[in-house]
Amino acid sequence: MTISVKAIIGSTSSSSYNLKVVEYLRKKYAGKLDIMPVFINDVDMFSVDIESNQPENVKDFLDNVRDSDAVLFAVPEYNFSIPGAMKNAVDWLSRSNFAIKDKPAFMIGASMGVLGSVRAQLHLREILTNPMLSPALLPNNEVYIGSIHEKMDETGQITDQATIDFLDTVVNNFIAFYSQRKALAEISK
Repeated sequence: MTISVKAIIGSTSSSSYNLKVVEYLRKKYAGKLDIMPVFINDVDMFSVDIESNQPENVKDFLDNVRDSDAVLFAVPEYNFSIPGAMKNAVDWLSRSNFAIKDKPAFMIGASMGVLGSVRAQLHLREILTNPMLSPALLPNNEVYIGSIHEKMDETGQITDQATIDFLDTVVNNFIAFYSQRKALAEISK
């Protein structure tokens, strides 16, 4: 079984470390997770004025996320919180007929700072508790990759063995979490 995972890339930078980590995960765990990056660069700003007549880029984004088994949030940290583009994407998700409600999800975050986006992830976790969002977040597996520029080579390969081992653990925990949720859903049908 391969789990279809849409990875919402929280940065709009083409050289984003979070995108590089997602690409690393996509390649390394290809037999277990089918990770597809979802870019939010062109998603129109949320407004109630256009909510009932969503632009095509918004519809495409929402359909892309909805069409998955799970979601991965790749969370950079800007000014001690999530970037505005990521907040905008989450705002659209909250108005999309529960596109991610109860959908298994997990987070990663990488930064050149030592804290690896811990504050941004805390903010995003709080935002995601909104009943209009409410994904099933993998508990107790926070991924904060600090000093990423010292743990990744120029080809995007993570070179720090402790980070690799930790990512292996988190991915295996997520697969078990996903499988358990799927089995419970089947039983309750």
